[in-house]
Amino acid sequence: MRLWLIVLGIGAVTYAVRVAPILLLGRQGLPPLVVRALRYVPPAVLSAIVFPELVMSGGSPVLSLENPRLLAGLLAGLIAWRTRNVFLTLIVGMGALWGLTAAQG
Repeated sequence: MRLWLIVLGIGAVTYAVRVAPILLLGRQGLPPLVVRALRYVPPAVLSAIVFPELVMSGGSPVLSLENPRLLAGLLAGLIAWRTRNVFLTLIVGMGALWGLTAAQG
């Protein structure tokens, strides 16, 4: 019973933290500067997750043409920039990673 009370308490606190800004700022809009800044959050978070995986190998940075993840990531970035097609970017990036990894090993 104690465990369930802890889980419910944590859920209530999480819910309260998430709903508070909606209730407090729901009637009034956010300032334009905040709205503009919030547009950069998703790309920043995605970059923070993906970038280390592209440049790190075995715990140390590998910034050379011998790093298949970096090459595949650069190719996927180019495809994303030119086509803006998420599906094509994933297919080309994963195909390049698979091909480069198979060629190395």
